[in-house]
Amino acid sequence: MINKLFQSSSFKRILIFMVIALVIYAMKSMINLILLTFIFAFLMDRLVQFIGNKIPLNRRLLVIISYSCIVGLLSYGLIMYLPMIAGEITALIKQLTAFYTSKHDNVVLNYIVRRVEEIQVSSYLEQGFTFILKYFTDISKVSLQVLLALLLSLFFLLEKPRLIEFTKKFKTSKVASIYDEIEFFAQKFVRTFGKVIEAQLIIAVVNCILTTISLWLLDFPQLGGLSIMIFILGLIPVAGVIISLIPLTIIAYSIGGMMKVLYIGIAIAVIHGIEAYIMNPNLMSSKTNLPVFYTFIVLIFSEHFFGVWGLIIGIPVFVFLLDVLEVTDSSRN
Repeated sequence: MINKLFQSSSFKRILIFMVIALVIYAMKSMINLILLTFIFAFLMDRLVQFIGNKIPLNRRLLVIISYSCIVGLLSYGLIMYLPMIAGEITALIKQLTAFYTSKHDNVVLNYIVRRVEEIQVSSYLEQGFTFILKYFTDISKVSLQVLLALLLSLFFLLEKPRLIEFTKKFKTSKVASIYDEIEFFAQKFVRTFGKVIEAQLIIAVVNCILTTISLWLLDFPQLGGLSIMIFILGLIPVAGVIISLIPLTIIAYSIGGMMKVLYIGIAIAVIHGIEAYIMNPNLMSSKTNLPVFYTFIVLIFSEHFFGVWGLIIGIPVFVFLLDVLEVTDSSRN
């Protein structure tokens, strides 16, 4: 029975999966570079395929043009708008801090502020601002990782056909059995993790555009800083909408009282309805669209173990594990 267990394909698959997990854990110091490279490569590959279906050009030329446009737009945006956005974010933090520390005439509002103090939300906000400041002060390291990830993904896409052809040689080598299992996990990972990340990014962009337009119509200040906050929080499934509603409600009350809070609540509810009932069913199949309870549980645990990255990749990784365990089947999607 023990020999049969060791020789079974299920045991071999579990063992190889555990080895892969241990290898990834051993490389946790490089996890930013690994994840960014995969995300860039996957999204740019989808973009090149989309453009290639519309415009019949050489694939390598399309890759080079696409990367040149993306890098050019990012560089232009950083040079032109980074100082303005940094100033708006600073003003936004000052406004939120002033609201939190000042006394209010509204009894309900004072009660909410006291409750917030009791559960020590201020300490969590302080940790969040410390984390943001650490990233901004360590911007050179983050920029280097982004640059390396862009270069690695560029080289991958330029040589993708050759890489696939070379990698297939392992199928007839002495490690063919191990290669088959790694190929199985890789295909599942691309179909689930990549698909969910792509859907989250599209939803975050559309949500950011619609919310920014709503804030502009409602005469909100610091639109640049708020739009970046909304986009980043939009990458967090479900919880991002709730988290972003807190500072938006505070700003709405500061500039226009309860009526403005009501207006922003209605606007966010409409945008969330568009996301939940129109975008999610089209971008994510029912197999990958998790119940809200599962979503929050996964986000809580993934944030605890993986930090900020856990909020973004927690759901895609969980969907990948469901697919591996055949709870869902991405091949039908």
